[in-house]
Amino acid sequence: MTLAEILLHTAKTKDVHIATAESCTGGMVSAAITDVAGSSAVFDRGFVTYTNAAKVDMLGVQAQTLTDFGAVSEEVAAQMATGARANSNADIAVSITGIAGPGGSEHKPEGRVCFGIASANDCQTQTVEFGALGRAAVRVAARDHALQMLIDAISTL
Repeated sequence: MTLAEILLHTAKTKDVHIATAESCTGGMVSAAITDVAGSSAVFDRGFVTYTNAAKVDMLGVQAQTLTDFGAVSEEVAAQMATGARANSNADIAVSITGIAGPGGSEHKPEGRVCFGIASANDCQTQTVEFGALGRAAVRVAARDHALQMLIDAISTL
């Protein structure tokens, strides 16, 4: 079974609905989920918020948070996840914001991706340093990490 198939099985078993908020993955998590037949039973919606303006407009990310911490930060990932949950009919939402490459900086290197996962009473964040694997590989790694985060979080509900 693929990660998306495991996620859908887990979500259906627990009757949990999912939303996504994606930046550097550009909708890859939503696509992986909706590639599986029957995903409409648990997948509510996905937000692709590639620009800072989209993060503010669609998810309610605070402009000051973007100024203070930058788009690639756990603070923004948390606001993206809570915003996706608040602006959907989902029980849980995952967010992804990162630097897929090429490029980055010494402070925020290529391959750094921040994730958030928000449920009714909680929002957890984490940063993963995938390294300079190349744009496509970082995006795939981030997609798979987000799917696994959802599986793990839903399993504990």
